[in-house]
Formats: sequence, C-alpha cells, structure tokens
Amino acid sequence: MWVEELSTGKFRAVERYIDPMTGKSRKTSICIDKNTRSARKAAEDILRARIEELSKPKTNETTTLEDVIEAYRADQKLTVMPSTYTRNYYAAETILALLGNDTLVSRLTAPYIRQSMIESGKEPGTLNELLKRFRALIRWGYKNDMIDSIDFLQKLDGFKERPHREAIQFKYLETDELKILLDHMAVPVWRLFTEFLALSGLRIGEAIALEPSDIDLATHQIHVSKAYDSVNKRVSSAKSLCSIRDVFIQPQLENVIRQLDTEMKRRRLRYGIRKKKLPFLFSEDGTYLKYYAFNKYFRENTEKYVGRPLTPHALRHTHASLMLEKGVPIDVISRRLGHENSRITREIYLHVTKS
Repeated sequence: MWVEELSTGKFRAVERYIDPMTGKSRKTSICIDKNTRSARKAAEDILRARIEELSKPKTNETTTLEDVIEAYRADQKLTVMPSTYTRNYYAAETILALLGNDTLVSRLTAPYIRQSMIESGKEPGTLNELLKRFRALIRWGYKNDMIDSIDFLQKLDGFKERPHREAIQFKYLETDELKILLDHMAVPVWRLFTEFLALSGLRIGEAIALEPSDIDLATHQIHVSKAYDSVNKRVSSAKSLCSIRDVFIQPQLENVIRQLDTEMKRRRLRYGIRKKKLPFLFSEDGTYLKYYAFNKYFRENTEKYVGRPLTPHALRHTHASLMLEKGVPIDVISRRLGHENSRITREIYLHVTKS
C-alpha cells in the first residue's frame, strides 16, 4: 500500500489487486485525514477487506430479482422501442411489488410465484399478461448468466380465464347502440372521431398519428404507416408490417372526414393556432389529439348511454361487426384492420354474426 497527498491537504491510501474476471491489475483507494501510522494501519485493514470482497468469484446465489430487473432495463433501453421499454418497465415494477425486491432468483419456485400472483387479487387475464412479461425477464436473465437455472418456468402454468370470444362478447357496439351513443355525444369533435374510428377500423393510435397527406379523398384512400404512442408522446412506426396498409374511404367515412376537417379549421381559428404543420386531428394547443381525454369521454358516455363502459378499441370490434353484418369476407376485413392473418379476425369477431 502507498499513500498519496491530495491538493486538499488530505491523503489517499492506494492498493493494487488482481481483478478475477479479467486477470488485470487494478487499484482501489480510500481517503484518510492524516498520514500517521495508525491512520495507515486502519486504511490498510479497510482496503484488505475490500480487495477480498472484490476478489471473490461472482456467483448467482446472491443475485436478487431487483438486480436482474435493473440489468434487463439497461439492456432494453438500448434495444427496444420506447413504448416497449415503458410497458416492460411498469410490468417489472408490478413484478417487484408481488415477489419482493430482495427475492433471490436462485430461490424462486413455481408455487411461490403462482401464490404471490393469486394473492394480488388481479384478474386472470391480467396475471397471464404479467406472467408473459415475467417469463421474458427470467429468460433474459438466464441467457445473460444472471440465473443458473430456469427449470421452474416449465412448472409455471397460466391462469384459467374465460375464452377470448366470451371475454369480448360485450366489448363492441351493436348498430343501434352506436347510433344512440353518437346521438348523445355533446362534443362535436369527439362524436365525429368516434364515428371515424367505427367507420374506418383504425386503431386509435393510427388515427391520431394521421397527417393531412395520409388522407387522399381523390383516390379514396387512408394511408396507414405509423401510430401515436400516448405514453411517450411520440409518433412511432406501425405495429407490424401488416399494419402498414391503405384503407378504402367509403361514402359515409368521407362525409365524416370532411366534417372533421371543418372542425379542425374552426379550432385553428378559435385558438389562434399558427403552426404550419399540424396532424390531421389536433388539440386546442396544436399538439396531437389527447388520447386520455378521449378515452375518458368515450368511457363515460358508453357507460351512461349504452349501459357499460367501453374503451376506444371497442370501435375496431364495432367496425368488424358492421362489415360482417354486410357480408364482407373475413379476409377483406382482416386486411382492412391490419391483422397478421384472417385467423385472428375469426377468433375475435365471428361471434358478432350471431346478432
């Protein structure tokens, strides 16, 4: 060990050691007030203990769930889209709350995980989504040598939930319900936006991200290539390659588009919006349409006038049901909605034809 004098008048005790991971020589140090024999002896004891700890072979026996999650987040920040990072960030927060920050990953068992999730009181569907994120996290930890074994994942079954068709049976609007809802919506822009989503089948993020150039009334096409990420407040690429598509503008939809365009011109004048480049639909401050404001308004109105609270995504189900009732082939509906294949459309929407 040697001692170096600092410009502050204090001293730094320094010692070398060999890094067990690299085999290279490294230094560790500690500041001391005085360069006396007793101070040097105390510093030497502290440095020796520190070097012993640093020289210990790294094992996964002491790796906590929080350790894995912190490393996982650092990796995801560099490798995934911001919206995916945000989603997984909050999923990990929930996992930590259920299983405990200092839980040793080497001690995790299927019964412990399952019981912890059941005791949360969350719906089976929510738990299955959480389980999906948890499995991805643990597999990442295994591939990155933070977890020695993930055999317990094979014993971890999902939670039984209602069949998907039954679960969404009441998550769309019948034709008469849509008419009742539109008749009672007092805010013109929100009423027209609701009708636009029901007649186009666009995801709400796709609709919010539209630019005036994406809507071509001359060729009767809406060009869908991107989506608005309401969490990170940014426009991102489309959900998948199938999501990039042209949606035909039928006469009813064209009428709604023209009315929305008129409302946007009024909004620009009323609020003195001077921006040259604006999205097709914008808020009073000239920014993208407020997703959460619309979601709240739509939910309150469906609960009040239809008898059950719905999310804007129900309008995609509604659009499919309207087309199915008119006898439009499922493959056509699938392409219009931007689904990967018609199987997804069949699984989600076939039940609506019963009405």
